[in-house]
Amino acid sequence: MSGPLHGLRVVEFAGIGPGPMAAMLLADMGAEVIRIDRLEPSKLGLAKPDRYNLMQRGRRSAAIDLKQPEGVALALRLIEQSDALIEGFRPGTMERLGLGPDTVLARNPRLVYGRMTGWGQQGPLAKTAGHDLNYISLTGALASIGRDGERPPPPLSLIGDFGGGALYLAFGLLCALLEAKGSGKGQVVDAAIVDGAASLMTVFYGLHAAGLHGTQRGTNALDGGSAIYDVYLCADGLEVSVGAIEEKFRAELFTILGIAPASDGPELRARMAAAFRNRPRAEWCALFEGSDACVAPVLSLAEAPHHPHNKARGNFIEVDGVVQPAPAPRFSRTVVGLPRAPESAGASTRQVLETFGLSVEEIAALAAAGVVRTAPRGRR
Repeated sequence: MSGPLHGLRVVEFAGIGPGPMAAMLLADMGAEVIRIDRLEPSKLGLAKPDRYNLMQRGRRSAAIDLKQPEGVALALRLIEQSDALIEGFRPGTMERLGLGPDTVLARNPRLVYGRMTGWGQQGPLAKTAGHDLNYISLTGALASIGRDGERPPPPLSLIGDFGGGALYLAFGLLCALLEAKGSGKGQVVDAAIVDGAASLMTVFYGLHAAGLHGTQRGTNALDGGSAIYDVYLCADGLEVSVGAIEEKFRAELFTILGIAPASDGPELRARMAAAFRNRPRAEWCALFEGSDACVAPVLSLAEAPHHPHNKARGNFIEVDGVVQPAPAPRFSRTVVGLPRAPESAGASTRQVLETFGLSVEEIAALAAAGVVRTAPRGRR
């Protein structure tokens, strides 16, 4: 094991979206994360072979039936020996299972109990269903994305599930763990996607209050309303992004494009669009290489891992034959290692329970009673 979180032990209750992403981030940084899975494979999320379920990388899985009292008792044994817990069920679910914060913190007062939901633990919408698109709708984020006169497009789940959800849960857990080192007391972290997504919009609320960002999408400096902060089509149908906000960068952009400087507006946009359509993307990239014009190719998922900059920094790795983003950020001393490949539900039940002090006989009895599911020895 390696990484700055080596020595930290986390129990994760299997779910979808931001909870697994937060657990992956902690595991990437060296934490020992144990995922408690259902006995049968979950039907949640998009079905795919285990090796492609990249958010489950870096941890071991134990399959435990939490509907049986013996399964709940077993989960408590694991939690008693852990530093943190992650769950992403609707409010009240863990309490009904007998694994709510009051019960768990009574058994392990130093535990940091991380709760991940869309709407939060309280509020009028707390117990209703929702998904990323619904959560960011309430924050002003979705209404701010898109072209003038068009409906906002459903964006990737970066603002809600993974930005406002996973990152804020991981941040909250580490804040509470740091505080617990001094106080000796754990606490509950209520991480809600709607809260985190709203927080991500802080700078735009400031710009709006200052009169520098209006509510009409696609008309502002950073949402496609500016010619020098937009995406342009090249001669081969591929695209480049332009972000020459500052005057000195714009001057370099205009020089390389071969157009005269002009004020921002429809005329400049038309001239820039015409210029970019004169050459294929590769030629523009060669011309802009090393400049401060703030131009970059718009790369696809297939292209990004092969870009020279990404290759030089090792931004993508291959695990079990699957190309994927590398752990981030980087550390000068506690270097992060290569994550282990995702494993199927229950693949490490036996090994996990042995690590937590259960005997071979106890594990065999639990398996015979249907409380846990174990993989044959030597198989993962």
